[in-house]
Amino acid sequence: MPRIIILGGTGQIGLAAADRFSGEGWDVVLASRTPPAGADVWTHVLVDREDPDALNDLVSDGVELILDCVAFDEGHADQLLQLGGSVGRIAVVSSASVYADAEGRTLDEAPEFGFPEFPVPIPEDHPTVAPGPETYSTRKVALERRLLERAEVPVTILRPCAIHGPYSKHAREWWFVKRLLDGRARIPLAYGGRSRFQTTSTRAIAEALVHALGVEEHRIWNVTDADAPDAAEIGRTIMRVMGQEAELVGLPDAPFPPRYGATPWSTERPLVCASSVPDLKSYAESVPAAIAWLAGEVNPQDWEEALPQLAKYPRDHFDYALDDEALALPGAEPIGA
Repeated sequence: MPRIIILGGTGQIGLAAADRFSGEGWDVVLASRTPPAGADVWTHVLVDREDPDALNDLVSDGVELILDCVAFDEGHADQLLQLGGSVGRIAVVSSASVYADAEGRTLDEAPEFGFPEFPVPIPEDHPTVAPGPETYSTRKVALERRLLERAEVPVTILRPCAIHGPYSKHAREWWFVKRLLDGRARIPLAYGGRSRFQTTSTRAIAEALVHALGVEEHRIWNVTDADAPDAAEIGRTIMRVMGQEAELVGLPDAPFPPRYGATPWSTERPLVCASSVPDLKSYAESVPAAIAWLAGEVNPQDWEEALPQLAKYPRDHFDYALDDEALALPGAEPIGA
């Protein structure tokens, strides 16, 4: 039975990969500092990602695939490289934030220097930021390059964008879900609801990993849904899944970041990625699992505990007084279906 070890395995990506690979008959080992939510057919091992001795012990009997969901920099790449011949294949989760536009702008500095202007869609060979320790994205590029330059086994680099799925700590869909649960009848959207910020299901990441098994060389893949819905389309999809209705109201364009109607997908320019991973599902096909998990598991009264990464945004996602101000702005108009 082939074996996969998933570092950071109890997060949303790790659990989606565990489910997919266990269904393929793999021996699945989740390695993390916290236990998974509920028991299943896989094994869980308490491991600190920063402890190289613990990683060596994990692969001492050999492993066909190690997926690192929590690798962030060159040092983490070196830890994976030193595992040597005990690992048959390495996969790491990077990010579409590594791309830079023609002026060198990235997502990391968008609030300071303006939102980058990318081609639509961004190809997988589009230029990235330079590697380095300065930002999240430069560290991810350093991780990628160290592995691609030095690994003696096939390396798969996965670049997702706005990830959605059950067990997320950063569930962007909650922005709409909570408003619907709270009975908000009219929902304002920045940039007229036209913002397109590429979505990626955790299931798509797991499927990309399965596809990678047939590729015997290093590869970089954008991992996306089959489409890139705009903010209004995302809202309508969530409403259909929940069986609830609200009027979506488009707001006039404003400098980035917008003050009013700022969803977690609100951008003044599109960020859409091309992917060569086959058989992708659309957002509407893949998001219901995330909505069901949010509606069933997240308490609207203390949601920050369940979604701590979403709660770290430098704004109040649910300032309904601000929403009411937005709905009264000149130029605020209902968005047609």
